[in-house]
Amino acid sequence: MLFASGADLQSINPLLTIHPLAKQVQRYVLLTTLARFDSSLTPRPYLARAWRWSEGGRALTFALRTDVRWHDGPGTTARDVVWTLDAARDPVTGYPRANDLAGLSSVTAPNDSTVVLRFSKAPVSGSFPDVLTDLAILPAHLFDTVPHAQLRQAEWNRHPVGNGPFRFVAHEPNRRWVFAANPDFPAALGGPPALDRFIVVVVDEPTTKLAALVAGEIDFAGINPAHAAFVRRHAGLAVVDYPQLLPYGLVFNTRRPPFDDARVRLAAALAIDRNEIVAGYLFGFGTVADGPVPPTMPQYVPVPRLPLAPDSSRRLVAGRHPRFEILTVGSGEAPLEQMLQAHLAAAGFEVTIRQIENSAFTDRVYGPRHDFSAAVTGVPGDLGLGFLQPLAAVTGIPIPGDPTEAQRVFAEQLPVAWLYHARGVQGMNRRVLGVHMDIRGELPTVATWRVQP
Repeated sequence: MLFASGADLQSINPLLTIHPLAKQVQRYVLLTTLARFDSSLTPRPYLARAWRWSEGGRALTFALRTDVRWHDGPGTTARDVVWTLDAARDPVTGYPRANDLAGLSSVTAPNDSTVVLRFSKAPVSGSFPDVLTDLAILPAHLFDTVPHAQLRQAEWNRHPVGNGPFRFVAHEPNRRWVFAANPDFPAALGGPPALDRFIVVVVDEPTTKLAALVAGEIDFAGINPAHAAFVRRHAGLAVVDYPQLLPYGLVFNTRRPPFDDARVRLAAALAIDRNEIVAGYLFGFGTVADGPVPPTMPQYVPVPRLPLAPDSSRRLVAGRHPRFEILTVGSGEAPLEQMLQAHLAAAGFEVTIRQIENSAFTDRVYGPRHDFSAAVTGVPGDLGLGFLQPLAAVTGIPIPGDPTEAQRVFAEQLPVAWLYHARGVQGMNRRVLGVHMDIRGELPTVATWRVQP
């Protein structure tokens, strides 16, 4: 079964990547997490068969399963959990969600099947830490001789050994990742997957991806909303659309002109016609975004909606004609960026568009130089909203760790002009059965997919 990705998975190591599909492959294909969310977003046991809070909500004890084995033979034990969490907490590792572990003061293993997490203060309402459903556990016996500062060079990254429902088979950079069913995966966790092979193929050109889907050369392809009607006309294909936690926005670098001026950020936000973007670019597969959190999430904080007000935008820039470049990923027509360019030009901005490939974009926007003025991007979210605070480093505006306060800062300081909350849109070959996609992503049920003979 072939699943198309628009870019390589960046890294298969859960300590090192923010790539949304890579994180799903880690959680649902190659590795296991202590717990996982079900479709109602309730955390359920997985590698941990049970857990309990104690010490007034400051200690969380996990009882681990004893029947999960690494694909090279050893059993998965508390030692693996301790190593993974300690590496994630170490600043030199560079784990993208390290801030979510800031309150974790110690991780200990009283025995091979028990792990105790102690917190400097009790998590809010004793809630289960979302990061523990996101961070897949790594094999300590293959990592414990690698210094945390050198994890990006670890041999495991090239030949990963997991403990999940699929085993790693091969990786051809920028071409494909191949995984095979793990015949020894415990029955209590679903048993061996129904698919013999799960292959992620890299197809970075949208029209090539669409053609391969129609020709039956791949089974899944993320498609442009404009192509949904075309795909539906093919009897052997279906369109699956599902909610995503992937807000899109025009991200401002407030360290440099013109967006070091809050009035210019407001002017840009007032100039953008979000309704036109949802209707004309997304073809209705999305909703206007007032902030980074969709209203369907329980942590959503209502904020006043910014109107479309080009006249007010022009008054704010007062004839200065601010100039800047929109940085984006791609090499094609860039319809979204062109819409933004037209909206902003009508309000007096002078805007150019620069398209670059994904790794260069990531380096310029998320890297330490933050070498951009504005960038159009989707921001991969997580169900605990831990993705909000790291945007402080990107935009230069301090963002509180508390999700409620963070949403208020985004509304008041406008480090991002939020555009829309998109729905995922996948073209699918009808020969694949048992598919369910939701806000957790495309792959939470991949181990139960099957191919019709």
